[in-house]
Amino acid sequence: MPAIVLTAMLVVANVMGAGMIVPQVVRLHRLKTSDGVSAAWIGVGLAMNLWWVAYGWATGLWGILPVSAGAFGLYGIIAAQYARLNGRAALVRCGAGVATVGLAPLPALAVGGWPAAGVAAGLCYAIQFAPAAIATVRSDRLHGVSPTTWAMAGTEAAVWVVYGLIQGDPALMIGGGGGLFASVVILFRLSQHGLARRAEVMLAQ
Repeated sequence: MPAIVLTAMLVVANVMGAGMIVPQVVRLHRLKTSDGVSAAWIGVGLAMNLWWVAYGWATGLWGILPVSAGAFGLYGIIAAQYARLNGRAALVRCGAGVATVGLAPLPALAVGGWPAAGVAAGLCYAIQFAPAAIATVRSDRLHGVSPTTWAMAGTEAAVWVVYGLIQGDPALMIGGGGGLFASVVILFRLSQHGLARRAEVMLAQ
């Protein structure tokens, strides 16, 4: 595949990966509600983006460094917003996400080095969005969830799947596949929620 196509894919993935979080930051700031937003998702996002920064640096996969560093900073902003809306005690759930999933690649790193840690991080990234997906499935209060964020997340994940296939990198393929699946689940639930709200408005008229 031409190098210009691979470069374009990296640009798209980086723009979508970091940019996907911006609509969520704006929505939390504007609506002052975190309904449907998972604290565990925020914590896992912080931890996983730090892992991708380390993995990219260690393996020379420079293309993932901008998106991972940028996303880490934006997840930090969401964590601060979440704490303001729900109290600092709510950050305990964020910490649980950091501790559970964030520490998972460490044994792989110790045993198999960065290649093994990359696969482990890919597996963790595959479930990074799982708390957010579970929260949208369990709740009917989804006003705080940004559909633009998850449309961009799905696009980014699909690009990483294709890029991973081209580069033969299982970490990117596994992580992208899981992210794409979770994004589709979330968007489906948001569409259901939107249809239900419109039906309620029509019946009330």
